[in-house]
Amino acid sequence: MAEQLEIKELDHVVVRFSGDSGDGMQLAGNIFSTVSASVGNGISTFPDYPADIRAPQGSLTGVSGFQVHVGEGKVYTPGDLCDVLVAMNAAALKTQYRYAKPQATIIIDTDSFGPNDLRKAAFQTDDYLGEMGIDPDRVVACPITKMVKDCLADSGMDNKAVLKAVLKCRNMFALGLVCWLFNRDLGLVANFLREKFAKKPAIAENNIKVVQAGFDYGHNVHASVPSTYRIESKSKVKGRYMDITGNKATAYGLIAAAEKAGLRLYLGSYPITPATDILHELSKHKSCGVITVQCEDEISGCASAIGAAFGGALAATSTSGPGICLKSEAMNLAVIDELPLVVIDVQRGGPSTGLPTKSEQTDLLQALYGRNGESPMPVIAASSPTACFDAVYAAAKIALEHLTPVILLTDAYVANGSAAWKLPTIDELPDIHPHYVTEAQKGHYTPYERDPESLVRYWAIPGQEGYTHILGGLEKDGATGAISTDPENHDRMCRLRAEKVARIPVPDVEVAGDEADAELLIVGFGGTYGHLYSAMDELRQKGHKVALAHFEYINPLPANTAEVLKRYPRVVVAEQNLGQFAAYLRTKVDGFVPFQFNQVKGQPFVVAELVKAFEDIINQ
Repeated sequence: MAEQLEIKELDHVVVRFSGDSGDGMQLAGNIFSTVSASVGNGISTFPDYPADIRAPQGSLTGVSGFQVHVGEGKVYTPGDLCDVLVAMNAAALKTQYRYAKPQATIIIDTDSFGPNDLRKAAFQTDDYLGEMGIDPDRVVACPITKMVKDCLADSGMDNKAVLKAVLKCRNMFALGLVCWLFNRDLGLVANFLREKFAKKPAIAENNIKVVQAGFDYGHNVHASVPSTYRIESKSKVKGRYMDITGNKATAYGLIAAAEKAGLRLYLGSYPITPATDILHELSKHKSCGVITVQCEDEISGCASAIGAAFGGALAATSTSGPGICLKSEAMNLAVIDELPLVVIDVQRGGPSTGLPTKSEQTDLLQALYGRNGESPMPVIAASSPTACFDAVYAAAKIALEHLTPVILLTDAYVANGSAAWKLPTIDELPDIHPHYVTEAQKGHYTPYERDPESLVRYWAIPGQEGYTHILGGLEKDGATGAISTDPENHDRMCRLRAEKVARIPVPDVEVAGDEADAELLIVGFGGTYGHLYSAMDELRQKGHKVALAHFEYINPLPANTAEVLKRYPRVVVAEQNLGQFAAYLRTKVDGFVPFQFNQVKGQPFVVAELVKAFEDIINQ
């Protein structure tokens, strides 16, 4: 029996799984993060995969990565650098080692480091560790492919089937080794696999067997490490938790909003990376009254949703930046018709096809202004994977109560990343009251009658007796609803639509950190929240007075925006574009001239870089 290793307690750890696109790194990472969330750990994940459908095996461009940060309490980012790097082949080691800490433990499959593998990965010699300056004592070198083959030898499959299974199960051996290293319960892994492969139980059992083999290998050989580790969870609020991605949280938020409003949910969409999972998830929930239509293009996806809104549904359409371009004409129809519509933009690298699997915040000005005519829309930006639920719920509430299309901005980092989420009950959610017609209007209703305070028109559903009306893309008379080209009427209607959006009540922006006396205020929006919060925290630990104002409501801006931005001697706006939010804030706040931190790399911010840049601003 192997000697029992010491178990060390950790506050947090970052693990990065990497290998070929077909090596199952996303699945291995998802399982490890799900198991961690299940035991109460805080998690933050970052799937990082190429846009290629399938790059050549072993190539540098085909490496797929999945990074997960696990902590005893709340975790804000996936981490700048990893403590454990799993590299399933030479190309993964070559491209992913830059994401590892100098003291990181590295797990490799030595069966995938042959001469041909090294050549594809552009190594110059057989001494790949020496070539990269990696200390061999930090490397867990394991013949994973051979051990998986041995593990499945008695599975009853023929040789061809075994070889195929080996290629698909190697990731599970690595997962088992990582689970051993961090004392994870393999029962939770087995439950996950049996649920995932419920229709293919033989595949589930093969994977479970290989996970156990990886765990046993670490336990029996001790895998060149001095100790194993455990991350204890801090106390959490009692409830049901799950590991949830931003896209799944968005889908759940739409379902909850429809249930709360008493409406059917309709999603008209067209597949596009990285938004497609919203369509996939919602299509599974017909039992909740959800209607999903995969349309022939982006235009019809949005137009069909407008038809559903006219018919009385909670209507939504999901896409990414290129799709927003195509949907813009239909979105304008929803503006002039004043129909409730939720438009979800999962931002990715652009312009054009750009970086389909990478993350940016470069659609902000398009969301605010990217349509013809005066076409104001509320814009909300989700700040984390779990916040996608609340953000899309808020978007639906605004759309239904204020009869307007609403844009929700997420991004590839937030949408594909995951975190531990406490499931709410339906009673905990804010009420939603669609702005329906009143009984008193029956028989003399016109479509642009408005509430005098909110300026919201009244929503009549086709088929309601006594509320016959026509909507359309041509300007209408505000009093009669008839087509009108009168210049004064058009001016009045444009102003009413803009003022209606401006009057929508949104929460004040909150200031975290040294609210009273900060020498620097960090400003951001959307999915950069975790990185900016972590940077603020590190700066405060170094003795600086720093605060953070992070915006989720972009249009209309919170009422206290100007007061907050003018309160501090130095303000820096940090965003993953070339300054769109900073430019927008300058148009809304007189005399506001901030510092700026801008990157357009398709990757999340690096906290260490933020800390250095912000410290330089403080020291000016």
